[in-house]
Amino acid sequence: MDTDALYYLLALQKVKNIGDISAKKLLRHFGSAKAIFEAAKHNDIDVQDIGTVMIHSLKQFNDWQRVSDEIKYIEQHHLKVVSIFDDAYPYRLQHAPDGPILFFYQGNADLNHSKTISIVGTRNMTSYGKRMVMEIIEGLKDYQPLIVSGLAYGVDVEAHVQALKHDLPTIAVLGHGFQRIYPSIHQKIARQMLENGGLISEFWHTDPVDRNNFLKRNRIVAGMSEAVIIIESGVKGGALVTADIANSYNRDVFAVPGRSSDTFSKGCNNLIKNNKAALITDTQDIINLLQWQEQKLKPVNPQLNLFVDLTDDEQLIFDLLQAEGKMSLDEMALKLEMPVSKLAQILLQMELNNIVTSLPGKLFELL
Repeated sequence: MDTDALYYLLALQKVKNIGDISAKKLLRHFGSAKAIFEAAKHNDIDVQDIGTVMIHSLKQFNDWQRVSDEIKYIEQHHLKVVSIFDDAYPYRLQHAPDGPILFFYQGNADLNHSKTISIVGTRNMTSYGKRMVMEIIEGLKDYQPLIVSGLAYGVDVEAHVQALKHDLPTIAVLGHGFQRIYPSIHQKIARQMLENGGLISEFWHTDPVDRNNFLKRNRIVAGMSEAVIIIESGVKGGALVTADIANSYNRDVFAVPGRSSDTFSKGCNNLIKNNKAALITDTQDIINLLQWQEQKLKPVNPQLNLFVDLTDDEQLIFDLLQAEGKMSLDEMALKLEMPVSKLAQILLQMELNNIVTSLPGKLFELL
């Protein structure tokens, strides 16, 4: 990203009264952050749901020196900036309506890893919780997933530690800028993660450390993952917030049950009881529910399209699934630039014609 584009995109991120949903709406309409500010200057913004308060905030933005200082910090500390315009932006997070318009990244992990799961839970992890984290990650090592968490005390950091132990890539989503690591006791682990994984933050180095920021980062933890696993949680806590967000994004949520009398199993038990999470007791449950054992792609007959009379749209879908393998409905819609409702109708017809098969989680693959 060139400096000029970054300059205005960072500014847009800090305009009062404009959140990520509205910012993305403006970016889709105008094509760039610079064009948004130019349009606001000339009172030339007529975008649905973008009202006078937002337009006034754009016109009044004057914190340009802070933007310049942040760019200097980014350059001095060699941070990567990943925006919604970049191929490196996690494609799953693209489908989260309130996902960040940009974030900062250090590390070497593929943010679009085909198998990405988040493991979160209480800061007050018990010996049972620790054992479950260890067993789950050890059982998943042959599938080489990317493990995402939040570097917090308890379950989060244990997930990172066990991932590193089994040479799995692991990413921490921070609730603060890159000027610090919180808690500081996890600095060594954070440095190790840069060698096999990385650190992500949407916050500037001048942003204050605030409790709400740690809750806000949970949408990235949920949004960039295929599934969220809750190991232990009380009746309230950040892990449950992450589970709620994951459900709103139509992600799979799994929870490890515990005894009804155990304080830090009550949150997981409630998720399961209220059908907000699938019950898991071991790694095989995860593998089965995500159908990873079937992801050794079946050879596709390249001559199939010679014997089936496909429409132009069906041929596009066929070619995409042949190249990519199993894909979600939303991912296909994004790749093909096709409305989800239209795509769903075409896929239904292709399924009736025994060309594709539907899988749990709105996934599709060729027969």
